Amino acid sequence: MKKIIVIVIVAGFFVATILTLRNNKALAEKAIIVEDITAKVIPVSTAIVERRDIEQNLSLIGTILPKSDINIVSEAAGRLVALNANVGDYKSAGSVIAEVDSELRKATLLNAQAMYEKAQADADRIELLYKENAATLVQLEQVKYTLQAAQAQLIIAKRQVKDTKIIAPINGVISMKMVDKGATIGMNAVIANIIDISSLKVKVNVSERDAFALKNGDKVNISTDVYPGKTFTGTVAYISSKADEAHTYPVEITLANSSVSPLKAGMFARITFSTIYKHQTLTIPRNALLGSIKDPKVFIAKGNKAELRKLIIGAENGYDIEILGGLQAGDIIIVDGQNNLKDGTKISVVNH
Repeated sequence: MKKIIVIVIVAGFFVATILTLRNNKALAEKAIIVEDITAKVIPVSTAIVERRDIEQNLSLIGTILPKSDINIVSEAAGRLVALNANVGDYKSAGSVIAEVDSELRKATLLNAQAMYEKAQADADRIELLYKENAATLVQLEQVKYTLQAAQAQLIIAKRQVKDTKIIAPINGVISMKMVDKGATIGMNAVIANIIDISSLKVKVNVSERDAFALKNGDKVNISTDVYPGKTFTGTVAYISSKADEAHTYPVEITLANSSVSPLKAGMFARITFSTIYKHQTLTIPRNALLGSIKDPKVFIAKGNKAELRKLIIGAENGYDIEILGGLQAGDIIIVDGQNNLKDGTKISVVNH
């Protein structure tokens, strides 16, 4: 039994010795590799960090809306005896879209007109008698009150007859028709929808920073998939003073509709705010970065060695990146060959 225990102890010691030797060998090989990498001179290209104007284009997707989009509403209840509108028809402001049966309202108007004329005649007669001291002041005041009431009833009757004609409130195209001739409608019933697309507007929401960079009158470029390669020019007409629940600010852009390349309401459009940012700042080329924008790093040349720096970046325009922290003007950054470097690697600058 003692022999077995001794054998097990010896075997364990032997295995531990072998594992220790292998581990030491691996560490030694790794040290040699690190030493080789550190000792090796890597050729690189560099650039100088400097201040320059950086521009960034803000591009957003919005929906094209008509200049005006209005429901045509009936102010009279009754049966439609005429309907002069079909979807797609162009109507001028003030043109009659539909008519409600007005027979009873016209009769009421005739009665109101007659009552008014009688009240006017009575007032004229009593006023004349009053001047001749043949009528009292009370009688004169009474006929004047009667005349005013008759006049009010006449105005109401005229308006009721007028309301039987449903007119277009703006110049535009009928986009929807909700009823047909012969239908009975109620007061405030929607008859049709009319839109004005002689000019258009686009609404988009921008961030807080962008909202303060924009101003009314700024020109923007607008493009659509319908007309590839064609750019329309719009104007910033309104920037909201209040953010929405997402802390973005609504912006309204207006543009004239083209007769050559007409746009329609409801189309998607890409709005590009040109040079929304333009200021002088530290910049570096985009290709100098290691890794992604989320974890930006760069190598700088310190003498004959590479030094890794973490960065804080701002705006980018695809070619240059704004540097908010991590570098100073005059620093020499490595723009080519940095993928072969480690912090402290010896370098040889082949060009600036």
